[in-house]
Amino acid sequence: MNSIQQIDLRTLKKWQAQNKDFILVDVREPHEHEAFNIGGQLVPLSDLGPFIERVAQNSCLVLYCRKGLRSQLAIQRIRRQRKDLDCYNLSGGIYELM
Repeated sequence: MNSIQQIDLRTLKKWQAQNKDFILVDVREPHEHEAFNIGGQLVPLSDLGPFIERVAQNSCLVLYCRKGLRSQLAIQRIRRQRKDLDCYNLSGGIYELM
């Protein structure tokens, strides 16, 4: 299996400023998202399957969590279900921002 593509916060902010077409996905739990988030769509790991079925073909996803571990797991799950999606993990998660 290919390694997981990583993106850092600086590059993410650059993509946002450039209006790059991607979906920002927070794979944490609702209480974590409510406490602090960076604007991503909340899709807890347990709800990932149904969400991925609805994502448009060839979409680009940037996934994040607190430290970057759950988002890597999410990307592994996505790859098994949807090989057409381009996924990036926010390296280190949002821990440093909290």
